[in-house]
Amino acid sequence: MDKSKIFAKIDQLFAEMVELRRDLHMYPELSFQEERTAKVIADYQRQLGLEVRDHVGGRGVVATLRGGKPGKTVAIRADFDALPIQEENDVPYKSKNSGVMHACGHDAHTAIALGISKAFAAYQDQLCGTIVFIHQHAEEQDPGGAKPMVEDGALTGVDAIFATHMENYLPVGHVWHNDQVILGASDDFELTIKGVGGHGAFPHDTTDVIQIGAQLVSSLHQVVSRKVDPLKPAVLTIGAFQAGETANVIPGSARIEGTVRTFDEDVRYQIADWIKQITKHTVAAFGADFDLDYKFGYPALKNDRALNQLLVKAAADVLPEQNIHVMEPNMGAEDFSYFTGAIPGTYFFTGSANKEKGFTYPYHHPKFDIDETALRNGAKVLASAALDFLAERSDEQKV
Repeated sequence: MDKSKIFAKIDQLFAEMVELRRDLHMYPELSFQEERTAKVIADYQRQLGLEVRDHVGGRGVVATLRGGKPGKTVAIRADFDALPIQEENDVPYKSKNSGVMHACGHDAHTAIALGISKAFAAYQDQLCGTIVFIHQHAEEQDPGGAKPMVEDGALTGVDAIFATHMENYLPVGHVWHNDQVILGASDDFELTIKGVGGHGAFPHDTTDVIQIGAQLVSSLHQVVSRKVDPLKPAVLTIGAFQAGETANVIPGSARIEGTVRTFDEDVRYQIADWIKQITKHTVAAFGADFDLDYKFGYPALKNDRALNQLLVKAAADVLPEQNIHVMEPNMGAEDFSYFTGAIPGTYFFTGSANKEKGFTYPYHHPKFDIDETALRNGAKVLASAALDFLAERSDEQKV
């Protein structure tokens, strides 16, 4: 199929994609609460004549476009939940839902997927193979929507999957990619230390949970530097330490919360074991007790090398080669990893920043916004990759 037709159609649909994105931006919904958003998506895809399954794994939507000619099946995934953030942008499409905002670009991801589906629907009879649009709910909140969607058959019959994310650390007109790991695993723990409270003047009559907690924080921060291979990156961060309310009272309990980020699966589980051991022995040494709730979250996101190289070549049909960059992995997390854990897939970042227009705030910021030209760029790169995959597989079948 001629890419130029799809690219031209995406250009024609650009204004509609912007309108879709702004509508979604005005009515954001939190993870697992996406009623309106899921309905808008399902209705749009049904109007295009696609086969639509809703309530997939919860609030997910799967829309299937079957080409007029036989071939393989490729999926494009777009998440659609928002964040509990009060928007500070003064724009006509500002969020109308107080305390909720699309501060991570999921409105853009959805508009891109819908635009691609409409572009391909116009040439459905010329398409070799099938394109599945996986609209995923609840990416922002563990346990996320990807895993239950996979379990509910979202990937049945799918041979490969692509996804992109808006990126305000990267100028519009550029993309970032990686052949291997691109994002880390994300695990959290909550620790409650249970001691004996009392008067601050008589610490010998207490089991001081603040002192024990301080010792634990210091010891846990040594796990990465002392127990992990320095050639295998890892992060352990204590984000909360809460205990006591006044100067002269030693509290009876303290709460510590932390996050662990890793790329290597063995390191991931080794750190969890060390946290449990250090906590157990440190607390016991002071005669206290504890409860530890350790939650394994999203796995590390690993791209398929061959599929990512296909993406890179496809992106070169859209953007100058010098604007296609290899990205160093970072410790952010994404439940797209459940899709790539099931089938070959690749995930890349689409530049959406524009300093001249003030679009520089990072995601999860109350002033996050994007240069909407990124919608057209992201749509063309994804469409180009999907076509190349289907064409490649179609040629294999002929052989």
